[in-house]
Amino acid sequence: MFSSYKKHNNQLYNNLVKLSRNNFFYIDVKLEDKIETRLILIFFHFAVILTASRIETKKKQAQEIFDNIFQNIEYSIRELGYGDVAVNKKMKDLTRLFYDILLSFDKSDSVLSDKNFYFLRKYFSSNEKKDTENMVKLTEYFNKFRNFCFDLDMKNMLNGSFNFVYK
Repeated sequence: MFSSYKKHNNQLYNNLVKLSRNNFFYIDVKLEDKIETRLILIFFHFAVILTASRIETKKKQAQEIFDNIFQNIEYSIRELGYGDVAVNKKMKDLTRLFYDILLSFDKSDSVLSDKNFYFLRKYFSSNEKKDTENMVKLTEYFNKFRNFCFDLDMKNMLNGSFNFVYK
């Protein structure tokens, strides 16, 4: 009847949420400020972190981190008022979306190259004329974030005790 959840450190999730709420995305890049956009931004940041930590992270530890992030997302969706069936469907779709992003990072080191806007447009496209300019800004942001993550101590990165500031 009652379920027991393993207590987790939510600092990484909270940091990912903070990064996804950066005004840069909504003012400079002109992304739509909605829950789906924020979740995709969380997924991009999380995929970069997992990619950067892959060498030093054990599978069990990576799975625990993944489970914690997605459990927090599920709680947030439930707080928005979705019912059990809708939450399950939404979580299934979000998990597919995250794995699509993560697999794209796995397939190519240049997924965030300045010339490869297809990957970012797939998730963040708008019908504006300045779409390419916005994708360049987004690419620069994620490249700086990736470099930041690869320079950071893995333990600090995985427990969420980092502070990335863009610009």
